[in-house]
Amino acid sequence: MFDIQDLTHLNAALNAISVCFLLAGFYFIKSGERDRHRFCMLSAVAVSALFLVFYVIYKANSGFAKFGGEGVIRPIYFTILAIHVLGAMLILPLVPITLYRALKGQFNRHRKFARWTWPIWVFVGVSGVFVYVMAVHIYPHAPA
Repeated sequence: MFDIQDLTHLNAALNAISVCFLLAGFYFIKSGERDRHRFCMLSAVAVSALFLVFYVIYKANSGFAKFGGEGVIRPIYFTILAIHVLGAMLILPLVPITLYRALKGQFNRHRKFARWTWPIWVFVGVSGVFVYVMAVHIYPHAPA
C-alpha cells in the first residue's frame, strides 16, 4: 500500500538523480560536448520538475516533518535547512531563466546566469538529500 510518507524517499532519490545530471552536465560542457551537456541539463530540469510536483503533493498532504535531533545537532540541522530553503527559493526563477536563455541560443547570457544557477542548484540538491537523511533516517521524530 502507498503511504504519503513514501514520497520523502522518492523526493530524496529525485534530488540525488538531478545532482548526478547536473554534475555530468558540468563535466560535458567543460569537455566541449554540448549535446551531452544539453541532454544532462534538460534531464536535470525534468527530474527537478518531477521532484517539485511530488514535493507539493507531499507537503499538501502531510505538512512539515519534525526533526528529532537534540542538542548541538539541532542548530546545525536548522541552519542547513534554512540555507537549503533560501537556495530553493532562488533556483525557482533562476533555472527557468537560465534554461530559456540556452534554448533561445543566448549563450553569453546563459553562461552568466549558469555561473550562479548551477552551484546553487547543486547545493540545493545535495542539501536536500542531507536534510532527508538527517530528518528521516538519523534523527527521526519520535512522537511522545
